[in-house]
Amino acid sequence: MKSLVLASVFVATGLSAGASQASEWAIDSSHSTAQFTVRHMMVTDVRGTFNKVDGLVNLDDKDPTKSVVEVSIDVNSVDTREPKRDEHLKAPDFFNAEKNPKITFKSSKIKKAGKDKYKVTGDLMINGVTKEVTLDVAGPTKPLKNPWGMMVRGVSATGKVNRKDFGLVWNKALDAGGVLVGDEVKIQVDAELVEKPGAAAAAAPAAK
Repeated sequence: MKSLVLASVFVATGLSAGASQASEWAIDSSHSTAQFTVRHMMVTDVRGTFNKVDGLVNLDDKDPTKSVVEVSIDVNSVDTREPKRDEHLKAPDFFNAEKNPKITFKSSKIKKAGKDKYKVTGDLMINGVTKEVTLDVAGPTKPLKNPWGMMVRGVSATGKVNRKDFGLVWNKALDAGGVLVGDEVKIQVDAELVEKPGAAAAAAPAAK
């Protein structure tokens, strides 16, 4: 699968009320992923994952639409279960990881779209190109305490982008017609948020 993600896109965001004041939450990279899906040879969907997702959510508990979300994805963490394909995705044909090692997202507008659902608009940067995108966000879950005494929440985001909008234009024509890689990329981000301070302490025992 020679494609894009997002990365991201990538977005993790805690956006529902549940506390009396603003709070800051860190994305726990060891329990968060950014997944992407793209059409392969026009016959099936192929999926990949970015395994290193970091970021911060400044959550306004009284008015979640005033919250701010920032996400960073490590391009070199891409995993499609095929090492040669992963290396191609990191190469200049696609993400050009040496020059552009991060995919980033920063929210600019949040609109309520139902119970615990939001439309989050922001600037998504992939391959050094920035475009405005809107993601559908569900969550976060109600906060609960993990075994190490930290408060955590879960959240997910989905969306679609056209990889060519970000300069990811590589493709191959098929003898039977059509192309090897689809243009539309579906994004899904699943993230665990850890309330700060102390996010690092909560993430450290993740292997247990």
